[in-house]
Amino acid sequence: MRVVVTRPEISAARTAERLKLLGHDPVLLPLSRAMHHRQVATHALVLPHSALIVTSAEAFRALGGIDTGLKIDRDIQLFAVGEKTAAAARSAGFTNIHIGSGDGAGLADLIASKFENPDRPLLYLAGKPRAESLENRLEELGLPVRVAEIYKMIPIDYHAEELFERLLTSQAQAVLLYSRENAARFFEIAEHHAVSLPETAFLCISPRTADAVPAAFRPHVRIAESPDENALLALL
Repeated sequence: MRVVVTRPEISAARTAERLKLLGHDPVLLPLSRAMHHRQVATHALVLPHSALIVTSAEAFRALGGIDTGLKIDRDIQLFAVGEKTAAAARSAGFTNIHIGSGDGAGLADLIASKFENPDRPLLYLAGKPRAESLENRLEELGLPVRVAEIYKMIPIDYHAEELFERLLTSQAQAVLLYSRENAARFFEIAEHHAVSLPETAFLCISPRTADAVPAAFRPHVRIAESPDENALLALL
């Protein structure tokens, strides 16, 4: 099956290897690239905080280039949104990791089960754009959180010829969509080409992601049983 991978390039390359092992033909179409704000990260980490919150492995790539003179407490409690993020945390040397079920609101509930009245704010090492379900739920629970936007995802533009080559030269049979923003960006740049893909399945990692798919393509949407890549690839 010819499968379009829309994740940023580093993550997309790993997904492509998984797809090859499963017997599929991956096509890389990264829709964004990361810009790291290392000064923001450095400033946030020197301020007092009771735990770290991370919802993307990209946060650890951003931390990788900060001031080498800054000592990061890698034994501090770290809350990761899911197993992939937790694996990136382990690779970055963190040891005290709590793993959520894959969504922001659920992660907030996990944090609340570990903290009642933290004497210092939680530090969320976040990216932009992002869903605000985590922050909103933490606010509802009365937990103090400081958000540090340490990276930003910048949209990548493609010429029409590039999109035609990747989507239509040999027709894509599935497109993997990883977030609401990711899905919206795909159809922003490729909706004209997607019209020519009447049998293509749009595989979404969550219902929120599926909500960003235009109505004309909804009959071909399939949603993963849980918000992680294993469940997403299981749809193939």
